[in-house]
Amino acid sequence: MRIHINDLCFEAILGLLPKERQTPQRICVEAEIDYDYTQNNFLDYAKVAEDIKNHLCMMCYELIEEALLGLETILHDTYPNIKQLHIKITKPDILSSCKVSVSKTSIF
Repeated sequence: MRIHINDLCFEAILGLLPKERQTPQRICVEAEIDYDYTQNNFLDYAKVAEDIKNHLCMMCYELIEEALLGLETILHDTYPNIKQLHIKITKPDILSSCKVSVSKTSIF
C-alpha cells in the first residue's frame, strides 16, 4: 500500500539566514510512504502527518537536507513496516520568483 500526504503546510524554523532562524516561515511537506499492509498492520496517516509536523517544528533545522534525514530516521524508527519513503520539503515563500524544494527517497 502507499499513503500520499500532500500539501501539509505549517510554519516552522528552517533555514540558515538570520531571518529564517528568528521567524518561522511556511513550509510544505509531501510524502509517499509504501508499507506492508495487513488488516492488523496499517499506518494511521493522520498520525504520520502529525509526527512530520511536530518533528519539524521541534527541531528547527538549518538545512532542508538535514530535515529530510531527520524525518527519514524518525518515521522509519516509529513505523518499522515502512518499505519505501519519499519526502519533499518546500519553502514556498523564501524566493519571490519560485518555490524551492529538496526531496529524498529511501528504501528500507
